[in-house]
Amino acid sequence: MREFLIGVIVIFVLSFPLVRAAAGGTRYNGRPEMKALKLRQKQERKTLKIQQRSEKRSFKRGQLTKATRTQMKHQMSRDKRALRERQRNDRQELKDRQRLVQERTRQVR
Repeated sequence: MREFLIGVIVIFVLSFPLVRAAAGGTRYNGRPEMKALKLRQKQERKTLKIQQRSEKRSFKRGQLTKATRTQMKHQMSRDKRALRERQRNDRQELKDRQRLVQERTRQVR
């Protein structure tokens, strides 16, 4: 009798994830989206850094006035700030979408 009871419990425990998946109780996992977003953002930062490095090198090569150099430096800092802001907004939008999906899945249950 004890072996039968243990067998029933084992079958129940092993079949529980299958029943849950069949009932539509699978959870939304947003980690792959966040990971892909962070990889893309890292690549964007790297690209901007390389671009700005080449612009700084061109300062040394060319005959630029101090005002032009200052203006270019300000533009580079504005570009960097805009990139950070845009990336922050993208991350927040993704988090908001993930929360919305999670709320919807909770309401369905």
